[in-house]
Amino acid sequence: MATITAPAFRATVPAFLKHRATHKLLALAVAAAILVPLANARWASGSWPDALTVDLTGPLTGVSDWIIDNRDSHPLFLYFFGHVSNAVVLSVRAVYLVLLGVGWAGVTALGALVAWRVAGVRLALGTAAAFLACGLLGMWVPTMQTLALMVVAVLASVVVGAVLGLAAGLSDRMERILRPILDTMQVLPAFAYLLPVVLVFGIGVPAAVLATVVYAAPPMARLTALGLRCADKGVLEAVESLGATARQRLLTARIPLARKELLLGLNQTIMMALSMAVIASVIGGGGLGDRVYQALASVDVGAALAAGIPIVLLAVVLDRVTAAAGQGAGESRRTRWTWALLAAGVAVAVGGRLAGLLDWPDAWTVAVAEPVNRVVDWMTAHLYSGVPVVGGTADWAGHFTTWVLDPVRDGLQALPWWSVLLLVAALAWVIGTWRTALTAVLAMAAIGVLGVWEPSLDTLSQVLAAVAVTLVLGFATAVAAARSDRVERLLRPVLDVFQTMPQFVYLIPVVALFGVGRAPAVAAAVVYALPAVVRITAQGLRQVDPAAMESARSLGATGGQQLRQVQLPLARPALLLAVNQGVVLVLAVVIIGGLVGGGALGYDVVFGLAQGDLATGLVAGAAIVCLGLMLDRVTQPADRRAKKGA
Repeated sequence: MATITAPAFRATVPAFLKHRATHKLLALAVAAAILVPLANARWASGSWPDALTVDLTGPLTGVSDWIIDNRDSHPLFLYFFGHVSNAVVLSVRAVYLVLLGVGWAGVTALGALVAWRVAGVRLALGTAAAFLACGLLGMWVPTMQTLALMVVAVLASVVVGAVLGLAAGLSDRMERILRPILDTMQVLPAFAYLLPVVLVFGIGVPAAVLATVVYAAPPMARLTALGLRCADKGVLEAVESLGATARQRLLTARIPLARKELLLGLNQTIMMALSMAVIASVIGGGGLGDRVYQALASVDVGAALAAGIPIVLLAVVLDRVTAAAGQGAGESRRTRWTWALLAAGVAVAVGGRLAGLLDWPDAWTVAVAEPVNRVVDWMTAHLYSGVPVVGGTADWAGHFTTWVLDPVRDGLQALPWWSVLLLVAALAWVIGTWRTALTAVLAMAAIGVLGVWEPSLDTLSQVLAAVAVTLVLGFATAVAAARSDRVERLLRPVLDVFQTMPQFVYLIPVVALFGVGRAPAVAAAVVYALPAVVRITAQGLRQVDPAAMESARSLGATGGQQLRQVQLPLARPALLLAVNQGVVLVLAVVIIGGLVGGGALGYDVVFGLAQGDLATGLVAGAAIVCLGLMLDRVTQPADRRAKKGA
């Protein structure tokens, strides 16, 4: 009898059985064959079993009542949280009074002069135009309220983030400790930060500022640590050879070498702080966000747009100014100009005060709410339904809900609970490691334990539908941008604007077009996540090795073949990163969609905040955290995690 050698045996095995992912799935299938019958015999196979649910309503209500009862008497509140709250209120009030005292002419002049000093005349004119537009729309005072809250929140975020970044950048142990914390904080939707601070500080400015700090500090910490760790080793060795102490090396070498990362961290912190400051209007942050929130609550699209435009203008100006500072656009200008510009700004402010130009004149405002609402009424009458051939926007929303959202939601909710966990484990393990799969499964199981399995699957169905639409549109647009420089140039300013807009603003146009419901929430999520998916995918396709592309062309490959067989496979890491970022960004807006009828977990959070039912809100917030963690792990490739740990 002939003997079959090991190499010969391996040659007869089908190729797919040799793949590592197949081995993982086979191992998972064996485990499922053992565990599923046991679980099915012990608990029902339908929705999450009640026996595995923990009712936290009583304990959370008790904690909430204890905090409310002891907020004015317990030493922890009197001597710590109380002082923190008072410091925040005094700081915001001081900045706000300074802005009002400088007056609209002074603020506009100072903003324009700073922009000119950093980035040139064009951005200075844009900054002045943005501030003047805020006044023309009748939103000068709310804009100053938002700006005052932003100044305090950004300063606190930068300090906290820089301290954490220094610790992580100079200590491997602190870096290992902080990494999972920052990872988790970075994937959490903004709404998840609101309820814990409300529980401690109540509704008001302190809660809004502290929620903003918690949300905006992680990017500063990450980029600070990255800049310190990536400093040129040769420069550090040269400084050390000169006998510099550790403190001198930090101040004279590490921090200057990390300047670009620090300024990029400042840029990201400012943008995230503005986004969160607007969302924090739900818990009493005031300012422009409060105007948008009140208008959306009454479906007053005109009033929402009047407050939304200044938010967009403020975001674009802050993004451009800080980005230009990070690129060193103003370094060529002499330092003496700084003092001259400061003197000019002070002179304008004093002159405006003497001339009585403090409050924006009412006669100079332009009422846009009524015309916008008339346009919305016309759209409701002519575009919502009954449009020949294509149908109306309301018809599109209804069809999308009926044909996509409802079937996906009903399908997920009809699955046995253990099959959902198995599916999550399979996806996470195939794309990552067993630790990834374990984390994702535990996060999903925690949702069931919290007793919000059904609404969480409803939210998950909206996320999946929005991600599918986002990826189809995003990949198609990115391919066009990667293959055409003209398309890329046309898309760049559009993507820049869309990427700087806070999440809250996206709700305004979708309410105008589609009304309220789950479909508008999905539409807002798609528009919000699309720029990131397009940018990451296009960059990945453009960075494919030119030699590989040239080889494909020399072999006679068509454009489509080059895309399918060369560019897409080689750009796989960028595509996976685009999917991951798309999922995280979609979840953030789907949750906020609870404000416009999205329902599910977003509605529970809004209900808890509006009614003071912190138990309902906190449970929904915890479920959002778990859902975000699970989705991040399921879509985060193993090689990306390896780079994080490097």
